[in-house]
Amino acid sequence: MTFDVLVEVRLRPGIADPQGSTIERALPVLGFDGITGVHVGKAIRFCIDATDEASARSEVDDLCARFLTNPVIEDAVVTLFEGDATDDRSPGTIPGTTVGGGATTAAGIGGEA
Repeated sequence: MTFDVLVEVRLRPGIADPQGSTIERALPVLGFDGITGVHVGKAIRFCIDATDEASARSEVDDLCARFLTNPVIEDAVVTLFEGDATDDRSPGTIPGTTVGGGATTAAGIGGEA
């Protein structure tokens, strides 16, 4: 089976986010009032072949812990979407890219989601 994967990497709670703070301070100047809690992270999308969802999630969790995140300061939220062998869309077009918006629930890596 092929799974489309979305990994959202975020700074852990309590870690300073200067990019998010800068964006938040700039928003009112640009006419966007009432926006708070701005945080900046990374979205990493790819496809993975695995025998089932559990093995795909396990492999992605290991990839996050060993390569995609710095577990001291970052958490990751993984969302898996079961792909279709006849589906030609790229990983960049994963539907429902909000946390928990996929066919499976989001799971935190290195901390709470």
